[in-house]
Amino acid sequence: MSPIRAGVDHGQMGQTWPVIEPDLLAVIKTRLDAAQASGKLDALNRQFADKVKQRVMQPVPVAGIAAATEVRSWEFDPAIVVENDIRDHRGNLIAVAGQRVNPLALSGLSKKLVFINGNDSAELAWAMQRGGEEAAKIIFVDGSPFTQMQTHRRRFYFDQDGRLTTHFGIRHTPAVVERKGDLLLVTEHVIRRKGQPT
Repeated sequence: MSPIRAGVDHGQMGQTWPVIEPDLLAVIKTRLDAAQASGKLDALNRQFADKVKQRVMQPVPVAGIAAATEVRSWEFDPAIVVENDIRDHRGNLIAVAGQRVNPLALSGLSKKLVFINGNDSAELAWAMQRGGEEAAKIIFVDGSPFTQMQTHRRRFYFDQDGRLTTHFGIRHTPAVVERKGDLLLVTEHVIRRKGQPT
């Protein structure tokens, strides 16, 4: 076995140059300082804030949703199968892995969920007839809930990214989700619109 040797100086193998690239963080800071001094940074911040406000006031419409031309109704089972044991904060077992749990058995659905195109005055009027805030939660798939809140003095909601309509399989509005025993009943309704024959 050969003895371990200390590092050996092999001399200079080729020409070397000092690193002359600027520090990336320093470049970014310099540009930000220049933008701040010229007022460009404040303008960019205002533009960003305006875009965020516009997106909140007028959310992106849920894709693939159209006005219903025929009544369609189906039952939706909200039960899930628990993948892992669920315990409370004290370690008490609430549900075991593999157990089927129906959230309606635990908390229920006290309000109808009414999905509409908020830009459609006929759908909005129809939804308002489903009951007050204690009976129905009106959820837009298009339009500005904030504009309508100011007009009608009640809360409206928006189906962000179409999560709820996708979950329930809704493709047309107006649609209503309501409790039917341990299931949910989902119905897409056809309504009379202005200018349509009776």
